[in-house]
Amino acid sequence: MPNHEFVEELKVSGKDIVETVKRLVREGNARKLIIKNEKGESIMEIPLMVGAAGAVLLPVLAALGALAALITECTIVVVKRDEPSS
Repeated sequence: MPNHEFVEELKVSGKDIVETVKRLVREGNARKLIIKNEKGESIMEIPLMVGAAGAVLLPVLAALGALAALITECTIVVVKRDEPSS
């Protein structure tokens, strides 16, 4: 049975971007994260793959830290896969 995807949007302040992304990656069911500015424009897309963590995400987290210094609020669009029901 194919997995279905669904989207969740989170409003986050600039200072909380990095911690929120880390939490979403740890949860493990996000397939892609899209960071949008206050105007709703996509400013960063982060594709996630199974097992992506640690050193692979360090450059992304560094870029997010720089981005956080430039924006006050953003929306993180989380594309998740729906786990098959048992």
